[in-house]
Amino acid sequence: MEAPGLWLFLSGWTLLLWERLERLARVPGRGMAALVAPALFGVAVLYLWQVLVVGFAVPQVLLPSPAQVGRVLATRMDILWPDFRQTFLKAVLAGFALGSALGFVVAVVADRIPFFKRGLLPLCNLLSAMPIVGIAPIMVMWFGFDWQSKAAVIVVVTFFPMLVNTLAGLASADAMQRDLMHCLAAGYGQTLAKLRLPSALPFIFNALKINSTLALISAIVAEFFGSPILGLGFRISTEVAKLNVDVVWAVIAIAALAGSMFYGLIAVVERACTFWHPSYRS
Repeated sequence: MEAPGLWLFLSGWTLLLWERLERLARVPGRGMAALVAPALFGVAVLYLWQVLVVGFAVPQVLLPSPAQVGRVLATRMDILWPDFRQTFLKAVLAGFALGSALGFVVAVVADRIPFFKRGLLPLCNLLSAMPIVGIAPIMVMWFGFDWQSKAAVIVVVTFFPMLVNTLAGLASADAMQRDLMHCLAAGYGQTLAKLRLPSALPFIFNALKINSTLALISAIVAEFFGSPILGLGFRISTEVAKLNVDVVWAVIAIAALAGSMFYGLIAVVERACTFWHPSYRS
């Protein structure tokens, strides 16, 4: 395909797609109807990617086509599935659960003990600023080369977002509502359970959504610094060395899809638990 003709085709196709997406974005919808525009946009990006790679004869070592990536996903799942299970189903889920739970518990304790909060937050901030490339080798030395060391890295990374968001959520309860609970002779536990924790739910779910992506990224990066012969990060590092870029992009696609589904699941649970929040009112 000649380059001028390709550019003309792509320009017209992009303008047509833009106009259709503008119309779909203006159509009110909920549930599956709200996913039409994003799904169409995703398909359009894949199609544009395929056309550009084939039309300009881009070498596979630079950028494989979506068809090549799909072929790898279809033919090498016997290798990619154990990698996914090692990284996501073990390290990510365990580290995400432990880090988020620890951050939540420490936030509740720090909210109850003011001097603990004033002394803890600067230290936690210092801990959160530590780079993953510095933490990962240390965790490998402490917990070994298996998924436990990757989960430990995730715990460190996800702890601070949950701590900060939970503290902000507990402080978001209105002063008049607190006074009302006090007038009703409610103790600290009752006020926490019936007023402050419900008010903090949007903040807590915000931390969970942030941690859902941080956990996956942290696990993949940590696997570069010591891993058994399994894992998404291990697969990326080994296949890059072999110049099998199509396999690398297949691993990236799996990680992106898993992270998006994990985020979406948390968003669905958030909607079910915080339906009363003003942001969900039509």
